Amino acid sequence: MDFGPEIMTAELRQPKQNGYCTMRIVIIEPYFAGSHAAWAEGYQKYSQHDIEILSLPGQFWKWRMQGGAVTLARQFLRRSCSADLILATDMLNLPVFLSMTRHRTATIPTAIYFHENQLSYPWAPQDRDVLHQRHHFYGFINYASALVSDAVFFNSNYHRTSFLDSLPRLLRFFPDYPELDTVPQIAAKSQILSLGLDLERLKSHSIATPSKTSEPPLLLWNHRWEHDKNPEEFFRALWVLQQRGLDFRVAILGQNFRNAPVEFEQARQQLGDKIVQFGFVENMEHYAHWLHRADILPVTSCHDFFGASIVEAVYCGCYPLLPNRLAYPEIFSIKDFPGNFYYSFEDLIEKLSIAIKNIDSIRKQNYSAVVQKYDWKNMAKIYDERFATVAAKREID
Repeated sequence: MDFGPEIMTAELRQPKQNGYCTMRIVIIEPYFAGSHAAWAEGYQKYSQHDIEILSLPGQFWKWRMQGGAVTLARQFLRRSCSADLILATDMLNLPVFLSMTRHRTATIPTAIYFHENQLSYPWAPQDRDVLHQRHHFYGFINYASALVSDAVFFNSNYHRTSFLDSLPRLLRFFPDYPELDTVPQIAAKSQILSLGLDLERLKSHSIATPSKTSEPPLLLWNHRWEHDKNPEEFFRALWVLQQRGLDFRVAILGQNFRNAPVEFEQARQQLGDKIVQFGFVENMEHYAHWLHRADILPVTSCHDFFGASIVEAVYCGCYPLLPNRLAYPEIFSIKDFPGNFYYSFEDLIEKLSIAIKNIDSIRKQNYSAVVQKYDWKNMAKIYDERFATVAAKREID
């Protein structure tokens, strides 16, 4: 039988503690790149369970959501062994996958992990699917996948709430039979499971960082170069600081996609030699180097379901300035980060100015221990227990 093009399968077999594996979990990931790939491989590395990853390359995300399930279902059917749990991500059309594999998966429990969702994610107004009112169907894939899963996991409570609140609006978009009574069904099987991150690799991969005592404060951008991270406000804040005569430098990291917002090139011209790094750093060692070297992380995002890049920077010693919105008050509690939240653009400018002027005292603060809980060495056990519970409940039912 022809199974089509070659498919990526991540098999990073690691010795398990105590020498045993209690469950066999198959992660189905149609978009194996960036944070999705890091999450799957991180869990596979640290879990006590036996984890297999079936995946497709991380490109053409819209096509992955629509057609990836067909290709991955065919790959799943080629496997000779079974599974105790199928763990899908939000990029999979799970109903299609299950329908094509039903003679093998009918008795296997399923869970879905939402890194993001296409209902409450802020679509770019110029996106062709938005212009033609087609973007609702990607949200419907997320809805249907959650509906057929035995358990639904979100990386933050903010994410869970925004998804469930958006479902009635999505269902009412369609002409009839909105099936609104399915929303409480999804809510009842939804849980919060924070993102696991391989934070210790940032420590082990870091290059020796020179003393920063004589250097100007280094401000950091380490997010994707996309509109939802609000680069316009980030660079506007830096221009205000520059006009006030404050001395600072900027390192601009993060992945640059084909249609990066114009603010980045404008900033390169206006900030000039204040920019000491401009562009994506693919090498983990060099990425960790910049995180350890940076002093202040001003965050301006208008969308974030968790904030992995922020956790990484804070772990490496960056002082975060966070907007009091989205998932940030949950992930970085005000109790643990007093004074690090701002409430308006003017408040950001004021707190950023104070941090730059008092950089010596800022450099003495370290919040790495506060975010250590998100490291896989702590999170893997929680994941293992949650997924074992899902499998056990399906057996009882």
